[in-house]
Amino acid sequence: MIRRVDAPGLFPPPTYAHASVVEAGARLAFLAGSVPLDEKGEIVGPGDPVRQAEQVIANLREQLHAVGSDLGHVVATEVYVVTGEPSELSAVWEVVEASGLSAGPHSSTLLGVACLGYTGQLVEITATAVVPEAGGQG
Repeated sequence: MIRRVDAPGLFPPPTYAHASVVEAGARLAFLAGSVPLDEKGEIVGPGDPVRQAEQVIANLREQLHAVGSDLGHVVATEVYVVTGEPSELSAVWEVVEASGLSAGPHSSTLLGVACLGYTGQLVEITATAVVPEAGGQG
């Protein structure tokens, strides 16, 4: 069971939760950073953080599927964007919202960074998810 919590003494978050609480006994998956590479290892959307964010979400779905989970069971993310511009951070966050990832809402941190691991990479997302019991709600 996942319980999303917003601290009453803090400014209400627009599309994420301040915290996610997972009941003891749940299985958790800690996913490596999802990156904007295609199945051949090529960067998707060179120079385009929005297109890269779309690929990152698609790859995150694959990672989650491989462990028996999905976007709806993600409890926390870190979203990294190579930028110093708030408008580019917002554009990437719009992709996150449109994906259904923030439907929880989950707990998230959105960061502008200087560089990421692959040449030309502009976006990366790490995630923690609950892996529900087969046929269960998680």
